[in-house]
Amino acid sequence: MPPQPEATTGSATPSLEPVVSPATEAVTPASGEELLDQISEGLRQKASAKQEIWRNVQATFEALRGVSQEIVNELTRRLTPVDTHIVIEYRAVSEFEFQVRFSGDLLVFVLHSNIVTFPEDHPLLQSDYVQEDFRRRFFGHIMAYNFMADAIRYARMQDTGYLMSRMLVNIDNKVFLEGAQELNLPVTDRQAVEPMEAGPAALRQFVESAMIAAVNNDLLAPDLDSIRTLTVKQKLENQQLREPPRKVGFTFGYEAGGMVG
Repeated sequence: MPPQPEATTGSATPSLEPVVSPATEAVTPASGEELLDQISEGLRQKASAKQEIWRNVQATFEALRGVSQEIVNELTRRLTPVDTHIVIEYRAVSEFEFQVRFSGDLLVFVLHSNIVTFPEDHPLLQSDYVQEDFRRRFFGHIMAYNFMADAIRYARMQDTGYLMSRMLVNIDNKVFLEGAQELNLPVTDRQAVEPMEAGPAALRQFVESAMIAAVNNDLLAPDLDSIRTLTVKQKLENQQLREPPRKVGFTFGYEAGGMVG
């Protein structure tokens, strides 16, 4: 006969069910109505602001077109009597791009179609101005790239363009300029960043500074060893140089080039 288990004595066996403390109680999930309220509020605050910023940056880009054409006309009047071979011209490409060509340089102005922000530690987001209004942390942006004019003309696909300057436009229709060190934009105290009015003065500074930096930055010849041979493919595609001439180079960033407001 198998041994029988001994009868238990003393207190009862403790329950194995977990004890839920107030701190670990399950959180009641939000109802459908509450979630819709959150989405609605997010759209009201953020999406609405971004739509207004987009309208602002579109208007600024169109104004920038006009200012660029004025600068081209002014320089043409000054230089044509001196040297008729110096060509300065404006070219409309699309609603998101236009170009300014002068001598062997080409500035490509591009309107980005998205509204952006920056990491929390970015100097602009830490400024008193942005801290006053959450919506001021969002920006439309316009970039100015410098290419060699022949790179576009002859479709040299391996040639590189350099970002010269960026214009940020916010919900107040104010602008901030960021640029390469060669633009010599003044560095503004991080806590005292003040925006510029999106008027002719700021737009001219954006275009003229980029033009000056491009003119003053010359091409460097490629290393001789990199161009000793030429493939048939490169010849047929008009890619005569495996390593094309490059600009001396630009240093871009808030710390390097500054932000003017």
